[in-house]
Amino acid sequence: MSEPVAVTPVVDNKKYLWLAVAAAVGIGVWLLPTPAGLSENGHLYLALLAALLVMFLTEPISLPMVMATSGVGLVLLKIGTAGEVWAGYANPVVFFVIGCLMVAIVAENVGLTDRLGRAILRLTGTNVVRFSFISCMGLGLASAFMHDIAATTIGLMAMLPLMKRAGIKIGSKMGAFLLIALPFSCSAGGMGTLVGGGRNMVSAQFLKEFTGLEITFGDWMLYAFPAAIIAIPCVWLAVYLVFRPDRTMEFPPIEEEHVKKVPFSAGELKTLAVVALVFVGFFTKGYYHTYDYSVIVIGAAILFLMMGLMDWKTMNEKTEWAVAFLVFGGGISLGLAMGYSGAAEWLASIFFPFFEGKGPLVLFIGVGVFAAILTNLMANVAAAALILPIALPLAEMSGFNPIPIAMSLGMFTSFAYLLVIGCPPNVVAYSTGYFKASQMLKTGLLALPVGCLVLALVAMTWWKIIGLM
Repeated sequence: MSEPVAVTPVVDNKKYLWLAVAAAVGIGVWLLPTPAGLSENGHLYLALLAALLVMFLTEPISLPMVMATSGVGLVLLKIGTAGEVWAGYANPVVFFVIGCLMVAIVAENVGLTDRLGRAILRLTGTNVVRFSFISCMGLGLASAFMHDIAATTIGLMAMLPLMKRAGIKIGSKMGAFLLIALPFSCSAGGMGTLVGGGRNMVSAQFLKEFTGLEITFGDWMLYAFPAAIIAIPCVWLAVYLVFRPDRTMEFPPIEEEHVKKVPFSAGELKTLAVVALVFVGFFTKGYYHTYDYSVIVIGAAILFLMMGLMDWKTMNEKTEWAVAFLVFGGGISLGLAMGYSGAAEWLASIFFPFFEGKGPLVLFIGVGVFAAILTNLMANVAAAALILPIALPLAEMSGFNPIPIAMSLGMFTSFAYLLVIGCPPNVVAYSTGYFKASQMLKTGLLALPVGCLVLALVAMTWWKIIGLM
């Protein structure tokens, strides 16, 4: 019998280097003289934030652990009490995200996501470019009502087998076009409703925390869904213009089993019924009830389990608990701490002169574009949570309606198009190997400003018509 071979653990020296750099940056900021008007707690917060920003950019430890570090740091540095800090990790938004993930998991489990993929194939036929446009429009709009990762995954499941049969190779222009257009469209569509992305709900929650104003599901959809409808084809066109794929290329004839209509199963019908109840709950909040959105979606998850549509073990294994509790919760906690430490008010006073007397549209675009760039370097939830505590006081100091400013963070952060790490749909598509990070960057340099321009035009037209801007 042979002796077991000892495995020497691999030491990642880069990880320790970046941790040391993060600590050095944080200490360096703390050693600087405290600026006039900034409290000692606010100075400590900015020192911690500087260290965390290095960790956001380099990820020497996983993102969920970076966000957990932020909570520990806030308590150890006595910026906030344990109760104040950890309350952010148990915010209703966290449970809302968990509930949405569970609903999406059940929808996939019963076959609804596969059915949607088949429906797209029936609509598009065999022309490759037409397939891309219709699937990106359909899944982009679907992203407003489901997680953008789920929509991207559905598109990949329908697209990859056809691409292989058509001989579209890894590294080809057509492959890069198809696999970049999909996540970009899904991200753009996610701004359409409150449930389209955690960034939207975080923006609404911060608005309520800082101003007492609440955006309902119907309000957000009225304001943002038209922007999503316009942004998706514009972003798709930007990707098309970068790659100029062959418009005449065809997929091989689609096999009948991929497109044939099959009756809805009992599980699908039950799931659709519960999802319908969820949206009734969303739309009637504030009119017929006052239950938080998180209560509605967690209630739906409980119903799914009671109806036997999924067992708890599977739901537990597939739910991204760490992402929900640590990334979303940590982002909220860090943003709230910026407020009660005094750092947000101080930063707002610094930036106020740049926007004073220039009107709400300039503030909306300025804050939004900054958020769109920053979200490429960190989770969009974290980007929104860091900017909102500064932007909302800016709006109030200027005498502007804070609702458009809060919405700008949920909407502009949909355009994380420059880096693969910018948002989960990018990562999912990149994992197929069909495009390089440099190709995404090149495409994003056109698609990001196009998306920002769409939002500016919507604010200048639609929002003026309905009296929001």
